[in-house]
Amino acid sequence: MERVTMQLPQGSPSMCFDKDEFMKDGFDVDVFVSECRKRVQLETLRDDLELYYRLLKTAMVELINKDYADFVNLSTNLVGMDKALSQLSVPLGQLREEVLSLKTSVNEVIQAVDSRLAKQEDVRRKKMCVLTMMEVIHSVEKIEKILHSQNSKETALEVKSPHLTGQILERIATEFNQLQFHAVQSKGMPLLDNVRPRIAGITGMLQQSLEGLLLEGLQTSNVDTVRHCLRTYATIDKTRDAEALVGQVLVKPYVDEVINEQYVQSHPGGLHAMYSKLLEFVPHHCRLLREVTGGAVSSENTDTVPGYDFLVNSIWPEIARGLEEKLPSLFNPGNPDVFFQKYTTSMDFVRKFERQCGSQASVKRLRSHPSYHSFNNKWNLPVYFQLRFKEIAGNLEAALLHGHEEAPAESKYCLRATHILWSCLLSCWSNEVFLPKLAHRFWKLTLQIISRYCSFIKEVALHTCSDASNNEMKNHPSNYRDSVTMSVAGNDDQDSGSTSDTRVTVKISTRQLMLFVADADKFKLQLPELREIIIVKLQQIGFKNISMITGALEDTHQLLSPSLLAIKNKIVFDLSESCFSNLKSALEVPRLYRRTNKEMPTKASSYVDNAVKPLFQLQNEYQNILTQSIREEWLTDVLSECTPKYYDTISDVLSSVKKMEESLKRLKQARKTVTSTNTTNAGNSDDNKIRLQLALDVEYFGDQVEKLGLQKHDIKSLQTLTELVYTAKEQANTE
Repeated sequence: MERVTMQLPQGSPSMCFDKDEFMKDGFDVDVFVSECRKRVQLETLRDDLELYYRLLKTAMVELINKDYADFVNLSTNLVGMDKALSQLSVPLGQLREEVLSLKTSVNEVIQAVDSRLAKQEDVRRKKMCVLTMMEVIHSVEKIEKILHSQNSKETALEVKSPHLTGQILERIATEFNQLQFHAVQSKGMPLLDNVRPRIAGITGMLQQSLEGLLLEGLQTSNVDTVRHCLRTYATIDKTRDAEALVGQVLVKPYVDEVINEQYVQSHPGGLHAMYSKLLEFVPHHCRLLREVTGGAVSSENTDTVPGYDFLVNSIWPEIARGLEEKLPSLFNPGNPDVFFQKYTTSMDFVRKFERQCGSQASVKRLRSHPSYHSFNNKWNLPVYFQLRFKEIAGNLEAALLHGHEEAPAESKYCLRATHILWSCLLSCWSNEVFLPKLAHRFWKLTLQIISRYCSFIKEVALHTCSDASNNEMKNHPSNYRDSVTMSVAGNDDQDSGSTSDTRVTVKISTRQLMLFVADADKFKLQLPELREIIIVKLQQIGFKNISMITGALEDTHQLLSPSLLAIKNKIVFDLSESCFSNLKSALEVPRLYRRTNKEMPTKASSYVDNAVKPLFQLQNEYQNILTQSIREEWLTDVLSECTPKYYDTISDVLSSVKKMEESLKRLKQARKTVTSTNTTNAGNSDDNKIRLQLALDVEYFGDQVEKLGLQKHDIKSLQTLTELVYTAKEQANTE
């Protein structure tokens, strides 16, 4: 039914909605109100709807008035309509009965046709079965006829000669292939059971003849015979039987002869010689097969038989079986060094064997072969890693137990612990330890070793540094939250009872602390070298996320920095204490000159040399151990630490001298004396001698600072100290 389109009255342009929205099929009041609320308030929407409602009422009235005459005459036009309808009901009922009768007749005809079509389909199917069975019998008789023509004295089922020619076998194979196809189509028919013994006899004869002909062709190196034989195997879809025959008859005796413990132990080359002997089998004994099947890389013969891969399906399974059964000790991981040599030699043999495959597709088939996976799974790599873990982690833990011991003379490091640390890291990626399949484990072990060393340095800092330094460590707890402490057992999940925790319980000298800092600094400088070694190894296995390796190693700087800062503070504290313990001798200067009649001082006191002696030792004796920047930083910090204390000491002495001088003056005035008993004149008084001596000491101290390679203006307290003593000296000269 055609839908009547109504034209709604046009509303005011200022209304917040479109009148056509009401005529849409999917009009929804809630959606309409929700959309309008996004534009105007509900009050405005209500007013617009009321206005439009009035417009609709007006339009409706106008529409009714327009067709009012037709509306009034509607009842008049319907008069007598019921009588007309009753007159039509009788013929319509008769028409309905006729249609139903016709429908029944048509259904009966359709059923009859379907029945006849079903019978015809059954007949056709049975006819096809009969024809197929006839083809089976025809193929059997044809094959038997071919065989009978070869040996007229024996019946078809008694032919057992393995010397049928390749062409005859190809004819038989072609017909046999048809026979197999028709036999499958005739499956379940009773007649097929009667013919089955004849088919089994033909199958046995064909397989026996093919096996004999293939072996004969291989022994005589007859290319045509081997080609015809392999083509026949492919025709009857028995390529795997041919590959299994070659593996059992040709490969297995050779493998059993070569793969044995006695051969490995008696031959000078050992395992390597045995693998070389196995690799010789393909070029020496399989050249003919590879040329016929197109498996040779250099083969240019176009008359090849596709569908065969003797290296994958014949040779490799026998080699894998021989290695697993004849050499069980090959996979023993008890001795990691021996296991590593055996594994790398074996994997090198596998790579060379893969290069003998004729194509990449052949290599893929080899790598997906069950015997290939079985051979690889025989190597217990996790156990090998556990042994290496114990060896590497054990050496590191043993070295950390005596971390203060010095390294051997030939080492680039100062302490044995750091020397062993670097050796362990290099060992993880060395050509004698690292295995590509364990790259993820050795990378994890590398991070554990580095983290263990950082934890050890942290222990050194915590157990040897002052409280101030410890507070510095406590301000960086997050740097050690993820620190890994290794267990010699090498377990990933370990409880606190099995965790190795090397505590620094011995007293470590300042010199040893310097060696710790020197080694840690050298270790950080060596990390780029370690990074390059790791990247080379990982790139060999196709790893490309180099930024992850770099970022993980750079985190070592953040792990070490708080500990090294605490150790540095301890070193600076010890040196400053040692330095100031001698500088305090400035308090003894007044006692040396008061009432002693000593001459005016001309050189600095000896305590200054004693005070700067540790600093010169740091600058000279450690120049090949610590970098110049570290030494200058420490010297600056030490002088910045002890010079203010020296300033306070000098200031106290000068104040004491000043007070003593003023006290003597008051005493002189009280006695009204002119001269003092212990001085001859103001310029050579004991107080001036003291001031001069202190000035010489401070000047000499400043000269020694410059000899250390530092600038006086870098030590602010030294400048203030110099100004203090020279001011006192000038005052004394003025008096």
